[in-house]
Amino acid sequence: MVDMIRGRAVQDALNILKFTPNLAATQVRKVLTSAVANANEAEAKVESLVVQEAFVNDGPVMKRFHPKDRGRAHSILKRTSHITVVVEEA
Repeated sequence: MVDMIRGRAVQDALNILKFTPNLAATQVRKVLTSAVANANEAEAKVESLVVQEAFVNDGPVMKRFHPKDRGRAHSILKRTSHITVVVEEA
């Protein structure tokens, strides 16, 4: 998802994410909206913002166990991630 919006204008990136039918697109759109709001608070021109950087890093992993037959257990890794979007005035 973040590869599609990197280097684009903010309005174009929001339109791309709005019409992409993935769950990840909605999460990235929320982060991008937050970045635009933060830039607006810093008195930047919202119309001229461009997505400078966008990347996703691994977050903490929750380790759980699922019981199996004959007293055994299999591990389940519930993974999380950190989404980062940097906007800049063009």
